[in-house]
Amino acid sequence: MSSVSAGDVDAPMRAGSRKVESVEKLTGQLSRATSAIVTDYRGLTVAQLSELRGRLRAESIEYVVVKNTLARRAAQAAGIGQFSSVLVGPVGLALGYGDLATPAKVLTEYFRVNRRLPAVAGLVEGRVIDADGVRQLSELPPREALLAQLAGTLQSPLTHLAGALQSILSTFAATLDAYREKLEAA
Repeated sequence: MSSVSAGDVDAPMRAGSRKVESVEKLTGQLSRATSAIVTDYRGLTVAQLSELRGRLRAESIEYVVVKNTLARRAAQAAGIGQFSSVLVGPVGLALGYGDLATPAKVLTEYFRVNRRLPAVAGLVEGRVIDADGVRQLSELPPREALLAQLAGTLQSPLTHLAGALQSILSTFAATLDAYREKLEAA
């Protein structure tokens, strides 16, 4: 007859509470994230994964490897159930909290150099994008550059309008001055 220790009985309960904690933590992360990139981390060594995490951390991006079932539960709990459809196979999630394109840029550059860690899909402000969408996102200029382009685009018509109005006013002033001189001469 074998005896069962108290620690053996509690092991399944501890594992269950760890899963609940993992889901709750990931739910919070997904809720706060402005973008999440799904990657296939197979083929990375522990050292490469550590180096990647360091690069991502420098850009304020978290990289988590999590079981798909737990990630799907977290996505449902975060209100982004459609994200569950791309959580297939062994995946890692790069969670960005600032500029939308930064995680895509860092991961695309990492893939270009190392030929490891391809982007599978992504989530940008609640919308699921495919691998091609992640690539396009990585090619966007930084937010500041986009805002500068927008400001330039908005400023250009105003500058033209101001120039046209100045020209009309100058012509009108010159005409009035000529008319005044004509009246004085008469």
